[in-house]
Amino acid sequence: MKKFAIFGIMFCILATICCAGLSFASTTAYAEGVDVTSKAAYLIDQASGTVLYQKEAQKHLPVASMVKMMTIYLTLKNIQDGNLTLDTPVQTSENASGMGGSQIFIDPFVEYRAEDLLKGVIIASANDASVALAEHIAGSERAFVEIMNQQAKDFGMMDTNYVNCTGLPAPEQYSCAKDSALLLSQVMQFDLYHKYSTIWMDEVVHPSGRKTELVNTNRLIRYYEGCDGGKTGSTNEAGCCLCASAKRGDTRLISVVIGSANSQTRFNECSGLFNYGFTNFENKKILDSQLSVKTLPVAKGKSESIMVYPAQNFSKIVKRGQNPQITVDYVLPQSIKAPIKAGDKVGSALISQDGNVLGEVELVVKDKVDALSLGDCFNKVAYNW
Repeated sequence: MKKFAIFGIMFCILATICCAGLSFASTTAYAEGVDVTSKAAYLIDQASGTVLYQKEAQKHLPVASMVKMMTIYLTLKNIQDGNLTLDTPVQTSENASGMGGSQIFIDPFVEYRAEDLLKGVIIASANDASVALAEHIAGSERAFVEIMNQQAKDFGMMDTNYVNCTGLPAPEQYSCAKDSALLLSQVMQFDLYHKYSTIWMDEVVHPSGRKTELVNTNRLIRYYEGCDGGKTGSTNEAGCCLCASAKRGDTRLISVVIGSANSQTRFNECSGLFNYGFTNFENKKILDSQLSVKTLPVAKGKSESIMVYPAQNFSKIVKRGQNPQITVDYVLPQSIKAPIKAGDKVGSALISQDGNVLGEVELVVKDKVDALSLGDCFNKVAYNW
């Protein structure tokens, strides 16, 4: 009887633990108050990558024009690297001008400014402008697609395969909600992207003088507080899709829905995910790259001390109202020897919660300190005599 009693107690304990585990898992997959009918969905805190909601997040699905986020990223990267400027003339081809679907109706065999084509892609999701940029950057759309797939691998987008740069239907082309969020997070790093992503209406003036009106396909940038970027997509195969970013206070969220029944549903469900995230969570900034965390003595330098900063911000998303016990341990030498260059790494910060390491951030200096010369040493001795 004792054995049966002990077994019964152990069974109850294990059942309680398992149920608790299932309950925790379900809050991530199906958050309370969130009703998503789309085929897949994903909500993350952009700063930390913490998943706040997910539904079929890694399922391979067509994502329509959300493919263009990679086209936008590579164009912005080429501008950043100096391979392209906003004023660069881009010669258009008959292939590019013949793209169907969303377009800005470019003329073939003429030159457009790269900026006008980029605006056409970011604001109006233009297929013709996407292909024109791809052909200019890589020589052909096929060569550009190879670069797209390599970049996806470099980002760790393991559930994505590109066949074209537009998102027009192709049998072997797919992505997923998780990869889409990761890609938008990378696109959002470019300041130049924000110059166009929040424009509601604009126009492109063609070389012939005619004009094409641009209307942003992402309605949330006008109607949802804090939304400042994203990409829509819509085909019969993919349904209606949206990947968007919104920021309120110190919290930036990225929300993705794929395979919505109609356009209104994608905007409603993406907004609903944002509402859930902003209502229930907030971002706590643990380290600020603009604020000094320590002052180190300098040996044999023209300055006696130097301030130390985190190389980057570090934040943690937490439930609203909670105040988690987070500790920061600074690994630094007792002093640092001159000469010192701005940007030199001098140590690291270990961020922990309940004994578990959350992350590590390099500590750097932002100023330079020259070493004392022989004359400086003599003058210093004379002064202290």
